[in-house]
Amino acid sequence: MEGTEDLERQIASVMDCNPLLEDEVVRLCEKTKEILQGDANVPNIAAPVTVVGDIHGQFYDLLELFRIGGRAPDTNYLFMGDYVDRGYYSVECVTLVVLLKLRFPNRVTILRGNHESRQITQVYGFYDECVRKYGSANVWKHFTDLFDFLPLAATIDKQLFCPHGGLSPSLDTVAQMQQLERFQEIPHEGPICDLMWSDPDDRYGWGISPRGAGYTFGQDITETFNHENSLQFIVRAHQLIMEGFQWQHANGVLTLFSAPNYCYRCGNQAAIMQLDELMNKNIVQFDPAPRHQHGDAGKPKAKALPDYFL
Repeated sequence: MEGTEDLERQIASVMDCNPLLEDEVVRLCEKTKEILQGDANVPNIAAPVTVVGDIHGQFYDLLELFRIGGRAPDTNYLFMGDYVDRGYYSVECVTLVVLLKLRFPNRVTILRGNHESRQITQVYGFYDECVRKYGSANVWKHFTDLFDFLPLAATIDKQLFCPHGGLSPSLDTVAQMQQLERFQEIPHEGPICDLMWSDPDDRYGWGISPRGAGYTFGQDITETFNHENSLQFIVRAHQLIMEGFQWQHANGVLTLFSAPNYCYRCGNQAAIMQLDELMNKNIVQFDPAPRHQHGDAGKPKAKALPDYFL
């Protein structure tokens, strides 16, 4: 196994925006699988913890997030998925969060988002980036195999529920989620798909999602789920929010989006939520890293990507 010194060296190197060697990525993924294998589908995390939404390959903005929120292990982190695609540095972003999970397994929790999938990453950038940076799809294959091991959601002190996307008409309780078979590609439909893809909505009840996967769910659904599971509220990611965060459903759902100026053009702020040991919350908004830090000279000419739903 990589020793602590090796992991510290690799973390420092990736923080300088240097990708690991391919064989280092292979070992990283194998060792992290061993840790994730024993995790519950929905692990319970103790506060204090800082909760993070979508990152989407915006590496210099991830460094800005750490500058504002603190570095692990001084700060405990819960990342709610979507580390890859859209931005120019998916390799560096996913490598760094996985390295932090391996180095500090009890301080860092990484969940699966809808982009932690073989199918989606072949369309929205991560596959192409891996081939460009490593000369083959091997690194992409190892990371996407690892994604099958990521937990589906988390709870914080059994008071907050944290999926990437949202709720499912197939799941009334967190206990039911613990029974799912998660070690697979995200299915096109069903409860695992819903946890990754669903969105809160102003309309009551369940609705058909414009994304083509998951559902929309209304305030009545949120209130029933929170009451049934003795939760204060749901924290999720998955949607671009111009202010970086948004409360919905009478404060029953909080959306966090942590990629500022998403796709380098949306002009949005980003946000993270800091919880202290008493579960007091502090939402911190932040702007993109200064442009001179973005390594523009090294980024590829972006090809037009389909906007399935910005």
